[in-house]
Amino acid sequence: MIISQTPLRISFMGGGTDFEDFYRRYPGRVLSTTIDKYIYLCANPKFDKTIRISYSKTENVERREQIEHPLVKAALEEVGIEKGIEITSIADIPAGGTGLGSSGSFSVGLLNTLYAFLKKYISPSVLAEKACQIEINRALSPIGRQDQYAAAFGGFNIITFNCDGRVEVEPLYLTPSLKEDFKKHLLLFYTGLQRSSNLILSKQKQNINKNFQFLKKMSEMTLIFRVALEKGNFEKLGKLLHQGWLIKKKLAPGISNPQIDKMYNLALKAGAWGGKILGAGGGGFILVMASPKNQSEIKKKLNKYQLAPFNFTEAGSKIVFKG
Repeated sequence: MIISQTPLRISFMGGGTDFEDFYRRYPGRVLSTTIDKYIYLCANPKFDKTIRISYSKTENVERREQIEHPLVKAALEEVGIEKGIEITSIADIPAGGTGLGSSGSFSVGLLNTLYAFLKKYISPSVLAEKACQIEINRALSPIGRQDQYAAAFGGFNIITFNCDGRVEVEPLYLTPSLKEDFKKHLLLFYTGLQRSSNLILSKQKQNINKNFQFLKKMSEMTLIFRVALEKGNFEKLGKLLHQGWLIKKKLAPGISNPQIDKMYNLALKAGAWGGKILGAGGGGFILVMASPKNQSEIKKKLNKYQLAPFNFTEAGSKIVFKG
């Protein structure tokens, strides 16, 4: 039996610049961190040589070609497993539509599990790239490439998507005290809304030419965000998040909605510097940045929404059990 643990992520700046249609013309940049919310994948040999997959539903099939889950089917094809396996997934956060990169984490964790099942080691960069190929090229998901790299490498990183297709992952070496101070300025609320991100992301992808200058600015703001973070200028970070959120809302319809706008405006009125909806938008989690002295008032104003405590993490996808 093999069990993997793969982190979810919070993306602070640059989301949307990781689409190939953009970064082939101008470098895309994303600054993100992994958090202590995980997806667990378990693989075990199946005695009767069939395939069983358990996620939000259960599939029992005799052949790989019969699998409905597109990512599982593609991953098994990628590693060359035809039958005789049982795969189970469990998540700390409801998978799908939360904005924490769950699909990318699932793909990375699944591949990591399957290669370990075959007694093979795969590096984080290859793991991330194979996960991208499975989601974008095989499952035809209209997504960028940040989530897979965040999940494979773990920690605080600036991920640069170069015009020649190369991806560079540069770790940010923040002191423990700076990271702790940064976390104390962040609040994560669940909107209660789950949505399929594909429709929003498809529109966002279609609008890349129209929004090119917006995306270019978001890529450049990522570098400004990095400098402010390394200096511990938290108020500036909050205002950059606010500026980025105002730009992000222009990229495609559905990124925001009346409930999200209401939550965000309540937070601002209660003293928040800024924030953003995570991921594609339309639901999931909203990140708020504020001075700790204003957070009790923000929590009071948003008390009907679930607050999600979290910590930053350093590790990417890893195998936590071999038996």
